[in-house]
Amino acid sequence: MTLIIKNRAVVEDSFVVIRATEDGALPAVDALPAGKIIVPFALWKEHKAAIVASRAKEDNGVWFAPDDEPADLVADFGEISVIAVDFPVFRDGRGFSIGRLLRERYNWTGELRAIGDVLRDQVAFHARCGFDAFAVRADKDINDALNAFKEFSELYQGATDNPEPLFRRRAANA
Repeated sequence: MTLIIKNRAVVEDSFVVIRATEDGALPAVDALPAGKIIVPFALWKEHKAAIVASRAKEDNGVWFAPDDEPADLVADFGEISVIAVDFPVFRDGRGFSIGRLLRERYNWTGELRAIGDVLRDQVAFHARCGFDAFAVRADKDINDALNAFKEFSELYQGATDNPEPLFRRRAANA
């Protein structure tokens, strides 16, 4: 089974991420595997009723591509337990904005997972944007990525994980 970082611990992943085929075609709903799945947002939009009818809420997850609009999923929050955001390449940071929007503007409180080209160098920054689960790239050491949370003793900016900037935290302690 695949390992992920969830709530700052390495755990087995109980979800299967469903991807489009190489030609870009989405799988048929009746061809989806049994169990917990995270489907592309495009598949969810097209076949939400069939997916919801065939699975428990705890088995449903949706993942966003960098150009998907998170506001379009807000009405469906009650039907899913995981939202994942795909980082197709290291240098594409649009997913960080999606994470912050989901947590801060749309008040998503469930699992928010980073998938795709997720590397140790970004894990702490993902967490600052609201991510609490990370599917580290398969060719990287997941335990090494876990160490990223220990690299900084103080964080200057406010973020999803702590909205107060350092100068305000210091003033409150004085």
